Amino acid sequence: MSSDRVDYIAPWWTYWLHNFPHINLRFQPIDKTFQPEDENYQQSLIFLGCVAAAGLGLNLLCLAIYLSCLCCCRKEEEEESKKPNSCCVTWSAVAAGLITCVAVGVGFYGNSETNDGVYQMTYSLYNANHTLGGVDSLVSGTMGNMRSGLHQHLARLDEIFATRGDYVQTLQFMQQMADNVIKQLLGLSDWEKAKVDLASIADQSATIEYYRWLTYLLLLILDLIICLLACLGLAKQSRWLLTTMMVFGVLTLVLSWTSLGADLATAVGTSDFCISPDKYIMSKTKDVISAGRKRDVLQSSSQKLQPLAIFQRSLTTMQIQIQGLLQFAVPLFPTAEKDLLGIQHLLNSSEASLHQLTALLDCRGLNKDYLDAMVGVCYDGVEGVLYLCLFSILAACAFTVMLCAIPRAWRQIACREQDYDDMDEEDPFNPRARRLGSQNPDHTNMHSFCSYSSSMGSQTSLHPPAPAVSNAPMSEYMNHTALFGGNPRYENVPLIGRGSPPPSYSPTMRATYLSMTEEQRRHFGNDFQA
Repeated sequence: MSSDRVDYIAPWWTYWLHNFPHINLRFQPIDKTFQPEDENYQQSLIFLGCVAAAGLGLNLLCLAIYLSCLCCCRKEEEEESKKPNSCCVTWSAVAAGLITCVAVGVGFYGNSETNDGVYQMTYSLYNANHTLGGVDSLVSGTMGNMRSGLHQHLARLDEIFATRGDYVQTLQFMQQMADNVIKQLLGLSDWEKAKVDLASIADQSATIEYYRWLTYLLLLILDLIICLLACLGLAKQSRWLLTTMMVFGVLTLVLSWTSLGADLATAVGTSDFCISPDKYIMSKTKDVISAGRKRDVLQSSSQKLQPLAIFQRSLTTMQIQIQGLLQFAVPLFPTAEKDLLGIQHLLNSSEASLHQLTALLDCRGLNKDYLDAMVGVCYDGVEGVLYLCLFSILAACAFTVMLCAIPRAWRQIACREQDYDDMDEEDPFNPRARRLGSQNPDHTNMHSFCSYSSSMGSQTSLHPPAPAVSNAPMSEYMNHTALFGGNPRYENVPLIGRGSPPPSYSPTMRATYLSMTEEQRRHFGNDFQA
C-alpha cells in the first residue's frame, strides 16, 4: 500500500470490523467510538474474547462426545470393516496435515504483515518525534539568544548612546521588538511534551510488537512440529508417540482459540481507531496543541503559522534599525561597533532558525509521518491480524481432525496387536514368531506345518517323510544370509525340495488349511481303528 497520498482513507475491512456488535459484559450495546479508557468499551473487547472462549468450550465438548462414542460403542472387528477404517484414518491424517501446512503458511504471512505495519508506525512516530524535537530545540535556542545575548548588547549600547536621545529611543524600540519575538515564540505549543509522548508510544509499541512476533513465531513452529510428529506416529504405528501428540494437540487447540480471541479483539479495537483517528488524536492532544494547529498537523496546509510571520516582521525591522546605527552611530561612537555587530550576528542566526522552523512546521513532513503511521497500522497491521485470525481458525480445524483420527488409529493398532496375540506362536508364518525366531537361533531348525505332494496334489500324511534333498543347500543358504547381515528366516530359504506352500498367505487360506488338516486327521484315525 503506497503512502504517497493527499489524505488518509480507511480501508474497507476496518469498516467491516467496526460494524461488529459492541456489547459489554452485561449484554448491553455500547457506542462504537474508540474509547480505550472507557470501561464499557473495554468490556466490549473482552466480550469478543469470551466468544472465542465459548467456541473453545464447544469444540472440546464435541471432541469429548466423539471420544466417548468411540470408546463406548465398540463394533465387532471384521475383516471387511478394517480396510475402510484404515482408509478413513489415512485420509483424516492427510487432511489434517494439509490444513496445518496451509494454516502455518497463512500465519507466517500474517505475522510478517503485522510486524511490517507496526514497524512502519513506530518509524513514523520516531520521525515525527525528531521533527518536534528539532522545533523545540530551535524555539528554546532563539528565546535564549533574545533574552540573554540581545539584552546584554542593548544594555551596553544604552550606556554608550546615553548622550544621544534618538539612538536611545531606537534601542528601546528594538527591545520592544525582541520582547514581541519572545512573546510569539511562547505562543507556540509545548513541543517538548509532545515529543516525550511520541517517543514513549513508539518505544512501548516496538517492545510489545517484538514479544508478539516472537510468540506467534514459536506457536507456528510448535504447530508444525506437532503435525509432523503425529504423522510420524501414524506411519510408525507408535502408540506412545500418538498419545503424546494427542496431549500436545489439545494444548495447541486451546492456544489456537486463545490467539483467535486476542486477535479478534485487537482487530476490532484498531479498526474503531482507524475509522476516525483525527478525532481521537485531537481529544488526546487538547492540552498540547491548539485546535487550529491540530488541523494543520493532521491535514496538509501550506500556510505559515501566524507567530512565525510576526517573528519574521520583527526580525526585519530590527535588522533595518541595526543597519542605520552601523551607518550613522559608529562614526560618532566607535566603541559601539562591537555590540552592534554582535546584535547583527544574533539577528542573522535567529533568521536562520526562523527558516528552519518554517520548514519543520510547514506540515508536509508531519503530515507524511502521520499518513505513514496510519497506513502502517490500518492497512498492513489490521490486514496481518486478520490473516492471523484465519490461521487460528485453520489450526483449530486441523487439530480437531487430528484429535479425531489419533484415537481411531490407536484403536486399530491395539486390535492388530491383539490379532497377533491370538495366533499360534509356533506358526512360522506368524510375524511375531518370525521376530522371535530371528532372536532365538534354536528355532531355526523348526519344521513346517505341512507339506504337499508334488505328484498327487493332495496331502498323504500329517507328518510327511523328510525330503530326499540334502539339508546342505539349506544350511549353506542360511549361513550365506547371516553372513551378509540378515537373520536366517524360512521365507528366505529356497522352496526347492521343501514341498511346502509359499510363506505368505491370507488368514482365510490358513483357516481352510487347518480345517482340512483336522478332517484328514479324523479320517486317518478311523482308518487306523478299522
